[in-house]
Amino acid sequence: MRMLFLFLSGLLLSFDVAAAADPPPNVVLIISDDQAWTDFGFMGHKQIRTPHIDRLAAESLTFSRGYVCDSLCRPSLATIVTGLYPHQHGIVGNDPPPPADLKEKSKREQRRDPRYLQQRIDYIKHIDDDPRLADILHKELGYLSHQSGKWWEGNFSRGGFTHGMTHGDRRRGGRHGDDGLQIGRKGLDPIFQFIETSTKQEKPFFVYYAPFLPHTPHNPPVRLLDKYRDKTPHLPIAKYWAMCEWFDETVGDLLGHLDEKGLAENTIVLFVTDNGWINQTGRSAYAPRSKRSQYEGGTRTPIMVRWPGHVKPKLDTTHLANSIDLVPTVLAATGLKPTKEMQGINLLDTSAVANRDAIFGEILEHDIQHMTDPVASLRFRWVIEGEWKLIVPHAGREPEAATELFHITADPHERKNLAAKQPQLVRRLTKRINGWWPAKSKP
Repeated sequence: MRMLFLFLSGLLLSFDVAAAADPPPNVVLIISDDQAWTDFGFMGHKQIRTPHIDRLAAESLTFSRGYVCDSLCRPSLATIVTGLYPHQHGIVGNDPPPPADLKEKSKREQRRDPRYLQQRIDYIKHIDDDPRLADILHKELGYLSHQSGKWWEGNFSRGGFTHGMTHGDRRRGGRHGDDGLQIGRKGLDPIFQFIETSTKQEKPFFVYYAPFLPHTPHNPPVRLLDKYRDKTPHLPIAKYWAMCEWFDETVGDLLGHLDEKGLAENTIVLFVTDNGWINQTGRSAYAPRSKRSQYEGGTRTPIMVRWPGHVKPKLDTTHLANSIDLVPTVLAATGLKPTKEMQGINLLDTSAVANRDAIFGEILEHDIQHMTDPVASLRFRWVIEGEWKLIVPHAGREPEAATELFHITADPHERKNLAAKQPQLVRRLTKRINGWWPAKSKP
């Protein structure tokens, strides 16, 4: 009888311990759209005000040397949600190739053709075969998830999200977000309602917040634009700066909601940009060496992870972080393992961060050149090892481009190509790039 009592007591104790265990953390992923790595207060910009993102950076493990694998939004976003390089997940541009007889037609005519519409629909199938963070969290741990903002891969459900805003119907104008692009610019109510739903159901949640901000159209509220008109003689730049602050305000609204609802302590917040941006002085468009380029202005971004009580805030200006790391980091934080295809690291693992000595990336054409061959769209591959960055052009799309080597600590704007002076280093780093991805088309 005494043994039975002890057994039952132990059983009850185990239930108490399990009940007292911390619930899975909520996850909020914030993605800026077209913003330079320099264009935040905490990164030293002298004009742009970003107090809410500055606060997030101060409360996070923040990597100032963060990078995205590609400086084009669709491949970059696909990497952020799959943890795979573009050549792995297969999404290597924004728009698929039109049928051969339409190539001389205007974009408008191409997109109205039923055959091209089918091409666009077919290309979305790539995401179905990839690991998707929302899908993994839902199937393994019962998370509810919400998509809002920029999303190229059809209906939100194609990304494994249980809730979302993007319908993705190409026949109704769906391309890269449709209804989801209203988020931020028209408030955050859909996200707040989703969080309430998840809380009532006692489910952990994953919020994907990728607003069309500070992306064009640069039409900030007048109250914000007026703050910047006298800070630059160029109205397009003033508009862009105001857009950055508008985006920051929405981040403040989202973080404030977590605080107000008592959810901040058990919520992991991650931050990254999809690609960089340098605004032209004469119009609201990106300048060379920024978006879509192989340079720091296109690929570099701060990367942040905030998790109160679990992650010690720190501004890391030394170690390298990559957008392929975000999914493995979340999976590790929730007790899950990355898939075998994922090559990123857990950014909360100090040993893994310290032992990493290089990161890689690929620069792709805006328009997809082949439906199934990533190499056909490849322009450049790059590697950063310590303070050195090597950029190798691909002969297929960039036959006239030079190999470039930069000491990016001493030359962060990449103005002095040292490839001719460091031939041995170029050979060694080229070998590393080829070992990462040989970039050979399938026979």
